[in-house]
Amino acid sequence: MHTLLIHQAFSAESDPGGTRHLELARRVVAAGEEFTIVASDVSYVSGKRVTSRRTWMTEEENKGVRVVRSYTPSFLHRSYLWRVLAFLTFMITSTISGLKVGPVDLVMGTSPPIFQAVSAWAVAFLRRKPFLLEIRDLWPEFAIDIGVLTNPVLITFSRWLEKFLYRRATHLLVNSPAYCEYLITKGVPATKVSLIPNGVEPSMFYPMDSGDSVRREFNLNGKFIVTYAGALGMANDIDTLIRAAEHLRRNRNIHLLLVGGGKELERLQSDVSNRRLSNVTFAGPQPKALVPAFLAASNACVALLKSIPMFRTTYPNKVFDYMAAGRPTVLAIDGVIRELIEAAHGGIYVPPGDDLAIADAICTLAENPVLSAQMGNAARDYVEAHFNRRDQAQSFLRLLRSLTVDAAPVAAAN
Repeated sequence: MHTLLIHQAFSAESDPGGTRHLELARRVVAAGEEFTIVASDVSYVSGKRVTSRRTWMTEEENKGVRVVRSYTPSFLHRSYLWRVLAFLTFMITSTISGLKVGPVDLVMGTSPPIFQAVSAWAVAFLRRKPFLLEIRDLWPEFAIDIGVLTNPVLITFSRWLEKFLYRRATHLLVNSPAYCEYLITKGVPATKVSLIPNGVEPSMFYPMDSGDSVRREFNLNGKFIVTYAGALGMANDIDTLIRAAEHLRRNRNIHLLLVGGGKELERLQSDVSNRRLSNVTFAGPQPKALVPAFLAASNACVALLKSIPMFRTTYPNKVFDYMAAGRPTVLAIDGVIRELIEAAHGGIYVPPGDDLAIADAICTLAENPVLSAQMGNAARDYVEAHFNRRDQAQSFLRLLRSLTVDAAPVAAAN
């Protein structure tokens, strides 16, 4: 069985960003199957080109997983218009690449961005193969709620495109239980949806490690380090975290470490500089392979999103990394991820957008090292038992194999 995934924002371990798809693909390959990923040659997080050769298509091997890099312009973070143009360019180049990778049995698309899902559908349609559509975020609803998508014509078109892809998909895969309910309200039969939640490879993280190398590199020895590791974008509400840092500035023992990049990075750095906050350090985007060291150096971690109702449905990748690292989470996100953290006894929930509550929760953990350790250990145990990538990969493999049985009649029906 040969699966083809089209994913513009795919990250290898040497890239910043989540590695869910690489981890799942490696386990599929280890089970004796083939897996090819068509990805952008420009990092979705940093906007920098990840290949040395500037051709329209390059290939690499990643522990048995074939990665095809398709040309994308490197103006991803210039503006919203340029971002859309980069998406459209990849939609075209990835479709061409998807038709050139050789025989495949299943084509998988993932959203957002939605345009790459169109590429996957087109390749599946032209090859007459099953089309598996993965929903990682609820687009366009998130974009509308954040205020990125405001034009009524574009909103109407986006919702039409969303329904078009739902109807054309052979099957849909989601990474949050709340997304199942959303799809059903959109008229998708429950039997057409599978849940494989976000999770983690626990073996990548070492809770007993103290992260001394990171502490030395950033001159943070002796500090109570609170780390945010993830994208610095409009949705991530880092402004609230910076305001929390202002509340904490008198406590010289507490330091905030922000690991990640994105279109808001320069503005946020300027804000911290203007506020003269010496208790905030930007580490910049880091390869996923180095994230465990940053989390090992941390005493606690923080996850937050803007106070938008649709964000109650999401399972952020970063929270699972925090838990696997054995660190307590200060969580400023309501909904299903709050339910998970509270079930695990793995952190402290605070209302989204409440900078003072975030500062108070950080102080609570800093002043109670025994409580912090208990929460971190409980989080690690819970994620190992319930969100282990090893078990999720088995579910993923079963799903892929089930969709390739008698695939021809299914593909023809679409």
